[in-house]
Amino acid sequence: MRTPIIAGNWKMHTTVEEAMELVRAMLDGLQAVPQVERVLCPPFVSLYPVAGLLKGTDIGLGAQNMHWEEKGAFTGEISPLMLKGLCQYVIIGHSERRTYFGETDEGVNRKVKAALAHGLTPIVCVGENLAQNEAGETDAVVSGQVRAAFAGIDAASARRIVIAYEPVWAIGTGRAATGEQASRVIGGVIRGTLAELYDAGTAQAIRVQYGGSTNAKNIREFMAYPDIDGALVGGASLKADEFVEMVRLAAKVKFGA
Repeated sequence: MRTPIIAGNWKMHTTVEEAMELVRAMLDGLQAVPQVERVLCPPFVSLYPVAGLLKGTDIGLGAQNMHWEEKGAFTGEISPLMLKGLCQYVIIGHSERRTYFGETDEGVNRKVKAALAHGLTPIVCVGENLAQNEAGETDAVVSGQVRAAFAGIDAASARRIVIAYEPVWAIGTGRAATGEQASRVIGGVIRGTLAELYDAGTAQAIRVQYGGSTNAKNIREFMAYPDIDGALVGGASLKADEFVEMVRLAAKVKFGA
C-alpha cells in the first residue's frame, strides 16, 4: 500500500518567527500520526530554522521551488546544492509558478531531473485552469503535463516522484473539486498516462495527491478514494490545529487509526 502524504505549502506567508511558532504549535500533533508522511514547506528564509525544529523527528521539510542549475549567475534563485542536506522535498511546477512566473513544461522537467540527481523528492504539480476545464480539455492538459514532467526519466527514478493534481480553478478559491472528479483524473488520466510511459506497476507505485481548497471538512472525501494518496494543502496548513486534524483524518480514513 502506498504511504499517504500530506504536505503543507505555506506559500508567501509567515515571517521566520511566525514559521517557528507555527511549527511548535503543530509538532506534537503531527508526531502522533506516523502512519502518514507529513511535510512542511515554509518560505526559503525559514527552511534552516525550521529544519532545526524538525531535527530528530520523522516530519519532512520541503522547499517551494528550485532552479535546475547547481550554481551560476541566476540572481535570486535557489539551487539544488543549497537545498541538499537542508530539506528532503521540493515542490516543482506549482500553478502559481507557471501562471505568474512563466514556468514551462520544459523547465519543470529540468527541475525534476535536478531534484532527483541531488536526492530530493519532487512534488510535481499538474492541473488544468478553468477555461480548459470548461472546454473539456482536462484530460489532454493533465496528461500532457505528466508526459512533459517525466520525459527522459527512468521507471526507478519515476517511483521516487510525488505528483500533486491541483486543478487551477480550485486553488485558493474555496471551490474544491469533488472526490469523484479528483479520483477520475488521478486514477484514470494520471495513472493511465504513467502506465503508458512505464508500466502498470510503476503507475500504481507513484503517489498522487490532490490539492485545491482542501481542509479538515473535506479531506475525508478525498482520502476515501483509493487512488488519492494525500493532499497538498495551502491555506489550511497555516492553521496548526486544522492541519494536524487533516493528517489525523487522513490516517483514520486510510488505516482506521
